[in-house]
Amino acid sequence: MTSKDLKSRPDNAPVEETSSSGDIAAFVKQVKQMGKRDGSGRGRLLFALDATMSRQPTWDLACSLQAQMFETVAKTGGLDVQLLYFRGFGECQASKWVSDAKAMANLMTGIQCRGGQTQIAKVFAHIRKEQKKRKIDAVIYVGDAMEEDVDRLAHRAGEVGLLGCPMFIFQEGHEGRAERAFREFARLTKGAYARFDSRAPQQLADLLKAVAAYASGGREALKLQPGNSARMLLEQLR
Repeated sequence: MTSKDLKSRPDNAPVEETSSSGDIAAFVKQVKQMGKRDGSGRGRLLFALDATMSRQPTWDLACSLQAQMFETVAKTGGLDVQLLYFRGFGECQASKWVSDAKAMANLMTGIQCRGGQTQIAKVFAHIRKEQKKRKIDAVIYVGDAMEEDVDRLAHRAGEVGLLGCPMFIFQEGHEGRAERAFREFARLTKGAYARFDSRAPQQLADLLKAVAAYASGGREALKLQPGNSARMLLEQLR
């Protein structure tokens, strides 16, 4: 993607605000409606993050929470995760696939956010590349902005959807243009969208664990999660 593919961020468009709890409830409802996996073997999860400068606080939060994804699926076959991030001037990097929390933590803690524009087109391109090599069960994308041509990205999201790779898109903040785009990308990939408050880390933790469980064993694997947060999600699935 070249610089001409990028557009400067427009003024925030007004958008009706909904509660984070409402977004999370809608998210788990969509998870319930997704196809059930057989629960065999290890799940494969692509963890994509916007690492531009505005996201440093949430990057640090994600570093502290990612171990919970692995803990969630320890009894359901395990999880292989690849980290994908973009930052700075045209930088977009993917890690190797890792299978434990320590390895993921080592990858994430060595990365600092840098100023730059979004590169979501590269995220879609990488998903297609990896999916053709070996099936990815789910993609998590965490971001707060969308500065590219939305129609081009929607087309690429549709291509990802045709490959059978659902995206679970979690938005930090209330930027209106980003929300409308993220909801459309989730729809086109047959995934889900939710907004979270970085000041309430348990919201993001619950979302990450839910998708990890889905990637590892499908919707039924959510029932294996312990703790109050897991029970709350299961109650919403009924």
